[in-house]
Amino acid sequence: MAKTTLTDRFDEIPDDLTRVGAHRAPARRGRGWIGFAWAALATGALVLAGVLALAAFTDSINLELPFTASDAPADDEPATDEPAEPAEPAQPEASEAPAPVEPLLDPAIPITLLNGTATAGLAASAGDRLVTEGWCGAAGQDTVAEGECADSTAVGSRDNAESNDITATVVYYSDPANESAVLALVASLGIGEAQLSEDYPESPITVLLGSDYQEIAG
Repeated sequence: MAKTTLTDRFDEIPDDLTRVGAHRAPARRGRGWIGFAWAALATGALVLAGVLALAAFTDSINLELPFTASDAPADDEPATDEPAEPAEPAQPEASEAPAPVEPLLDPAIPITLLNGTATAGLAASAGDRLVTEGWCGAAGQDTVAEGECADSTAVGSRDNAESNDITATVVYYSDPANESAVLALVASLGIGEAQLSEDYPESPITVLLGSDYQEIAG
């Protein structure tokens, strides 16, 4: 049985028709990537908006945005404009106490002590102090030396000066060879001035006590 083909109005083409139908222009290159880019940008914007919204309601997400100042103080460390306290200067180490002055005087040379103040017994008390420090020549004629000076034969004298208004203590010596001993004696007294003089020729060393020593003794 022969197959019959049905015809329609498109099978009859007019003779005066030179072109039938519409032709679509070829698609331009790259149009597919433009659509994908817009879709990706929209997706990223939605994701960022969701993350920011989540961070606003919870502290579990710590975002360090590029527009956040890196030097901003933390919440638990408030900023302050107070200057830093300067470092304390280093304290100098305490120096050791100076060693006691050793007498440089020959124990056989007597020392005369004269009280130039109105304080009674000042020459005796000063002489006893010098004896305890090893100045055996400061022992008076009526004083028995003790300690290292017990066997010493050096005997000085203790008396009052002609004046009782002496203000400054002076240690007189007549021989320049005794200068170092006199300086050590001044150090033992804690006050006084060494002076080379012939004012007291009867004694190689004479200590004239003034009121400045009286203040120390008291």
